[in-house]
Amino acid sequence: MIPLEESEKANLAGIVDGEGTVTLMKHHKNETPIPYVSIANNNLKLLQWIKYRCGGLVCSKKKYKPQHNDSFAWSVRQDRALCFLGEIVKYLIVKKPQATLILEKYKSVTHRAGKYTPKMLSDKMKLVAKIRELNQR
Repeated sequence: MIPLEESEKANLAGIVDGEGTVTLMKHHKNETPIPYVSIANNNLKLLQWIKYRCGGLVCSKKKYKPQHNDSFAWSVRQDRALCFLGEIVKYLIVKKPQATLILEKYKSVTHRAGKYTPKMLSDKMKLVAKIRELNQR
């Protein structure tokens, strides 16, 4: 990740608040949920700039109707998502509760080798439930 100017952090926070997702989610069937941040947008140039500055992936999204414009999504996950959130959290408004909770609690409920006791897994799934609750409209 290229060091960001404070103005860039604030701009990125605004984009995440308006067009983004901050959550914990599974990417593979047998894994526990991991930090995930994404931004959906029709402006590919914007998402490519975010990828250049912050890493991650940009992919195209499926069009469900022919009249819809092309749409794209940028995303980061795991430690890169934690790093990204750490950079922008102070500027977030809408997604600040989710980002703060993930930054404060995720590492403490995640076993480095992925071997969870029932209590550890329960604690992690409680965090996932809190994040999902915050993400409800």
